[in-house]
Parts: sequence; C-alpha cells; structure tokens
Amino acid sequence: MASVLSASNVTKQFGGLTAVNTLNLEVAENSISSVIGPNGAGKTTFFNCVTGFYTPEHGEIKYKNNRIDGLRPDQVTQMGISRTYQNIRLFSNLTALENIMVGYEPHLKTGWLDAVLRTKRYHDDEKAAHDEAIKLLRFVGLAGSGDLIARNLPYGAQRRLEIARALASKPGLLLLDEPTAGMNPNETGEMMHFIRDLRDSLGITILLIEHDMRLVMGISEQITVLDFGEKIAEGGPKEIQSNPRVIEAYLGRGAATEGMATASENKSR
Repeated sequence: MASVLSASNVTKQFGGLTAVNTLNLEVAENSISSVIGPNGAGKTTFFNCVTGFYTPEHGEIKYKNNRIDGLRPDQVTQMGISRTYQNIRLFSNLTALENIMVGYEPHLKTGWLDAVLRTKRYHDDEKAAHDEAIKLLRFVGLAGSGDLIARNLPYGAQRRLEIARALASKPGLLLLDEPTAGMNPNETGEMMHFIRDLRDSLGITILLIEHDMRLVMGISEQITVLDFGEKIAEGGPKEIQSNPRVIEAYLGRGAATEGMATASENKSR
C-alpha cells in the first residue's frame, strides 16, 4: 500500500535538547496508525513538524510525495493535512457552527474586497461553508447544536466539534493528538468507534497520538513507539505489546526482563 506520509531522518532540536532524533516513519494511505511513547518522547513535536509549526533541523517530510517540511501551517493545511490538539483549541466564544465554518477557510474563493462589498461570490462562499458545517455537525453527532456557544458544550462534544472543524478543510490526512484525553471509559469506547467510522466513511488516513492503550491496540493497524525522541519499535498491536523495549520504556527494565522470562516459559511449554 502506498505511503501518504513519509518522514526520513527527521531531527528537531531545541538548544541542546534533541526532541526528535533521526525519525523514519511511513503512514500507509487509508490506514489508522498511532504514535505512542512516554511523556516527553517527542510525539507532539513530530506532529508540529508535520503541520508546519516547527521546521526540522535535518531530514525531510513528504505528503503524497510532495515535500512539506518548512511550509507554513496554512500551506500544510492547503496540501491536505489537518489536526486536533492535546488541549482543546476551539474558539470558545463562537458557536459550534461558526467554529466549523472557520475550518472551511482553505476552500473560500473570496478575498477581503468581496467581504467588504458583499458580492455574490462572497454570499456563495458563506452558503457553502454553512452547508458544510451543518453536514459535519450531523456527522459527528452534534446535529441541533450549531447555535450553542462552544464553551457551553459538554467535554466530549467539544472533542467531536474540534474534529469536525479539522474535517471542514477536507483533509486527506487527519492528525489526532490524544483525542480521548480526559474521557471516561465509555466516552473512550465511543471515540474508538467514531475514529474508525471517520476512516471508513470519509476514506481519509488517520494518525493519532494516544496514551490509552486499549484504544491504541484496538484500532491501530500500525504503531510507532518513541522514547527520548527516537523510534524504538514499530509494528502491529501484537508485536508492540510483546516488545521488551516498549515494556521497558513504559514500565522499567525489571518489567521488561519479567516479560521476556514469561514469554520464554510459554514458548517452552
């Protein structure tokens, strides 16, 4: 399967700290993939490199064979990549509908003069953005909530609204940064089904950062594990769950040794 996102030897440094170190990563088109690792492993830094908030010191990042490292965030969005954030970043004083319409901006054909003169093209753009927002509210399960102020929505609904805003730019690749942070087990289960439906219904590729291992193992086809900015493992859920370096990174060397011993005993039976 073709890669939609490709990172080659990507390195990002902050002074003397190397946050991402020569990272190589491939994300298959129409897949659901995850990047996991302990806090401070470099996961969000990598997302920021992909989306243009940071420029890597070394290496290159390609989206559909087009190099994107060094582009501005708005240019990356125009290319077809959108994202959510670990901490919800909605426009809290705008309505749910208005938040999604903001996300439609890359597809507007009008300029400032059209807005001032209220041209037909301006009104056509407004209607297109409004119709898309209504459709996305329905898709994420928030039909009828368009007039509600974003900050007044329940937490889980705000998460879904942020995803709807990201979808408004019509991305081919959606990056989700801890989409279940702060959710209870029931909400996490619902989000797992929702993310799968995103991929299946819209045909987009999804790459997520997540700490909830039940969600990661239940939904991911490919998992990349980072520790101190370096890739220490990559593979499917079963491979990752039994990898001693991954166990050590999360639970310490003693747990990794114990896990290897258990695996050896099971094999000998």
